[in-house]
Amino acid sequence: MRPRGLPPLLVVLLSCWASVSAQTEATPAVTTEGLNSTEATLATFGPFPSTRPPGTPRAPGSSSGPRPTPVTDVAALCVCDLSPAQCDVNCCCDPDCSSVDFSVFSACSVPVVTGDSQFCSQKAVIYSLNFTANPPQRVFKLVEQISPSIFCIHITNYKPALSFINPEVPDENNFDTLMKTSDGFTLNAESDISFTTKLDIPTTAKYKYGVPLQTSDSFLRFPSSLTSSLCTDNNPAAFLVNQAVRCTRKINLEQCEEIEALSMAFYSSPEILRAPDSRTKVPITVQSVLIQSLNKTLTRREDTDVLQPALVNAGHFHLCMNVVLEVKYSLTYTDRGEVTKADLSFLLGTVSSVVVPLQQKFEIHFLQENTKPVPLSGNPGYVVGLPLAAGFQPHKGSGIIQTTNRYRQFTILHSTAEQDCLALEGVRTPVLFGYTMQSGCKLRLTGALPCRLVAQKVKNLLWGQGFPDYVAPFGNSQAQDVLDWVPIHFITQSFNRKDSCQLPGALVIEVKWTKYGSLLNPQAKIVNVTANLISSSFPEASSGNERTILISTAVTFVDVSAPAEAGFRAPPAINARLPFNFFFPFV
Repeated sequence: MRPRGLPPLLVVLLSCWASVSAQTEATPAVTTEGLNSTEATLATFGPFPSTRPPGTPRAPGSSSGPRPTPVTDVAALCVCDLSPAQCDVNCCCDPDCSSVDFSVFSACSVPVVTGDSQFCSQKAVIYSLNFTANPPQRVFKLVEQISPSIFCIHITNYKPALSFINPEVPDENNFDTLMKTSDGFTLNAESDISFTTKLDIPTTAKYKYGVPLQTSDSFLRFPSSLTSSLCTDNNPAAFLVNQAVRCTRKINLEQCEEIEALSMAFYSSPEILRAPDSRTKVPITVQSVLIQSLNKTLTRREDTDVLQPALVNAGHFHLCMNVVLEVKYSLTYTDRGEVTKADLSFLLGTVSSVVVPLQQKFEIHFLQENTKPVPLSGNPGYVVGLPLAAGFQPHKGSGIIQTTNRYRQFTILHSTAEQDCLALEGVRTPVLFGYTMQSGCKLRLTGALPCRLVAQKVKNLLWGQGFPDYVAPFGNSQAQDVLDWVPIHFITQSFNRKDSCQLPGALVIEVKWTKYGSLLNPQAKIVNVTANLISSSFPEASSGNERTILISTAVTFVDVSAPAEAGFRAPPAINARLPFNFFFPFV
């Protein structure tokens, strides 16, 4: 019976809580294991003391009943042991580590190893290091951990749930029994639909990275060298995988007209499926055909007709014309993973018996639809007159975020003939590499405006919207390479006076760069950027009086390149021995 006034749900929860609390009364054994010594102590691991008052009966089934058998022994489990027969750094459970390894550990990378967290009671192993011992020891504790949740597995009374049930295989003895228990077979009108009709149903399939491109008959072949330098034609072209390979093909020059890999039709005839298992086909369009003669001169054909290899006898030599030397695929895809366009370019040439075996080159590139290439400020070094690439990092560990317009990434105040700061708000000038710049404007102040509001307004004018935190060292630096980017150092200078208003008056940006690379072609690299905000003190303006202050911004580029020194190899040391009587009879 339950006490009066308590709802049934509260009684059930109290029973579950009493069941969990009954387990915390037991004191689990904790074993502390060092490398050279072993000792046993007793400890209690679990934050919940027993809430069962004296005389209250235990929850049914709390002291008896089958418990889940752990599948994995947590004492032998080591999730950070990645290198076989080697000690992993800061892996305290690695059996390959010795006391010499423990002396260089800073902490345990995996301090606690537990079993299934769904159980109310589970084994847990706690690892730590004892640096006071000589040599350092590993401390190993095996405890009984109590789950803080009341919704946990306490008793396992359904044994089939702990293992997979072996399905009954139909045979001649149990076939009739299985037919009675099953739903049997049903026939409907959908079974009469032909396979070609089902293909008309729209499909949501799309190409994913690395998936072979399908064609009307199989897949798009991209010849490449696998185990040797010889070309293998059965290699599939993978989606979004740009490739450029060279391979060798052994041919019989007299049979060049019969070899498919030397013909343009072998590469231009397949039709690529727009999406996997789609009925929409994308034909391959030949965009350009270049002809290379025997003396390596190139000629562009006006038409893009498919040419076939032709064998020509030139005296004692055999020549094969219109042989495919280079193939370049250019595939256009959408953000939905569909191929919309396929272009092809050829380089044909004449092959003689002198150049057999033949070397071919194959390239494939993927371009996303409705996208424009990102302009660069240099490749790799900055080019004078191009804008500085800059951005900011929203949080630690992320990449650099940049605006799509490179001329809006690092800007300063813009100057006009009126020199009115309020009229120039939002109008900025990009910082161009190598250009020393200076701009400014005038701001009229009245005594009715508070000093703090004016100071914040001037700061917004100087910094602009979204002033960057990082500057790219090179003109082609990637946004994901955060460690290569140069942080901007911010400095604030102010001159305090009594009864005065502190207002920012100037922003001075200094960019230090150096010449990087070889003496023949040095590249401009930015190594340091400093933004100095200078504030000045202005007397408080009385009511009704107006005052005009000048706000300016300056950018300077400083070349900090060290003097170039040509390097030469050390002269070779001559280690030659003369015969002992070489100078006889003079010595």
